[in-house]
Amino acid sequence: MKVESLDRFDLLDEGTWNGLLDRTAAPVLFLTWQWQRSWWRAFGQGRSLRLLRVSDSSGQLQGLLPLYAESPDTFRIVGGVEVSDYLDLLAPTGSEAEVWAALLEHRSCEPGVLDLHCLRASSPTVSLLPALAPTYGLTTRVRREERCPVLLLPGTWDDYLAGLSGKSRHELRRKMRRLERELPGTTIRSHRSAEGLDAVLTRFLALHRKSKPGKARFMDERMETFFRAVAGVLADHGWLRLWFLELGGEPLASYLTLEYAGSVGLYNSGFDPARAALSPGIVLLCRVIRDAIERGFRRFDFLRGEEPYKYAFGPSPEDLFNVVVTR
Repeated sequence: MKVESLDRFDLLDEGTWNGLLDRTAAPVLFLTWQWQRSWWRAFGQGRSLRLLRVSDSSGQLQGLLPLYAESPDTFRIVGGVEVSDYLDLLAPTGSEAEVWAALLEHRSCEPGVLDLHCLRASSPTVSLLPALAPTYGLTTRVRREERCPVLLLPGTWDDYLAGLSGKSRHELRRKMRRLERELPGTTIRSHRSAEGLDAVLTRFLALHRKSKPGKARFMDERMETFFRAVAGVLADHGWLRLWFLELGGEPLASYLTLEYAGSVGLYNSGFDPARAALSPGIVLLCRVIRDAIERGFRRFDFLRGEEPYKYAFGPSPEDLFNVVVTR
């Protein structure tokens, strides 16, 4: 295996990159060429890029490890730790050990730390790196860093409700009835087209910032620039959907969801604090999950964070790991 270090995204075209991603054990949107390139454009200023390309003896692409320098001696996967929920090596299913061996041999000749975040528990990386690293004079440290609540969806909404605990089912129905009773005339709409997206995003971001002081601090000018850029790219590919629960045209709750490889991800949200007692976010989320079921999705991912409201919907937690490789 040959390892090359590239310093520009345009040296690897979209089709080649995403074609390799499709051959991985668990393709995720955060590792698409579109997401990675958008992140780098927004957050790469002042940092160096190292796209490690692994090819076999015939020159065929067998692996990609997109890295950037977080500091002079620490490298992380492109996507960072703030806005990308799943990150990893890109390698065909069954080839991960061979590709990692080539990368570790390459890494053993270079200074610095490899600090890999947002690795799923099911990722071969989590077990392979501790097993392979000593061969190349490297050490590893593995720790669980976060969890993602995940729903495996049944075939129908009724089957989903039947699978909830009696208490959870009762609470969801109670909240839906209460909002309908106290705020008659609410409507739900979704937007997924690139056309008109800018105006829809403006409404979403305003509600997002209004939700909590912490969200307003998070969504600074640079973050908004990234959100708008990546949303446009994702909408072009049908990977994005924005949801609103409205009353008289005014949004009470909203969600930004990501749709990729058979999974719907609950990426971001906003709600009107003045209406919090009526749980508009919970009511809207019921509709979002039902829509995912009815369109044939089999996985609903609440993504990073274990906020209590997520567990009202019956998901199971899946661990995320951080693996650090040092000399």
